[in-house]
Amino acid sequence: MRRASAICIAAAGLALAGTGTVQAIDTTQMPTPELQARYQGLTHELRCVQCQDEALADSPAGVAADLRREVREMLLAGKSDDDVRNFMLARYGDFVLFRPRFVLKNAWLWAAPEVLLVIGALVAWRVVRKRARLVSADAEPLPDDGPG
Repeated sequence: MRRASAICIAAAGLALAGTGTVQAIDTTQMPTPELQARYQGLTHELRCVQCQDEALADSPAGVAADLRREVREMLLAGKSDDDVRNFMLARYGDFVLFRPRFVLKNAWLWAAPEVLLVIGALVAWRVVRKRARLVSADAEPLPDDGPG
């Protein structure tokens, strides 16, 4: 009985092992290497508005395919990278950028890591000082055994 279940488990493992193939989401080819590099850069810089955790280039969502097509058409029409970014920002807001711009309404996002780091360093410094004082206050002098 054990042997039969072990064989079934091994067979299932082998069957599933071949199903993990990776397929490219975006296979768009631009006419020139420069346009291809710009297209790749923009689609990796812009976030999918449906998936929210993936770049346009990596997202299988339909809206991502539409946005990739929009980026492609804008580049082919001679638009600059900033024109494409500004179009996406006007349409979807700062959320569409993986690296949001520094503006007043999101300044706390940029400042929070540094502020938290300083607070953590101050707390650690106070804890270490407090423990050092406790250890030195509790420490009793060792008796001197003298020569011997």
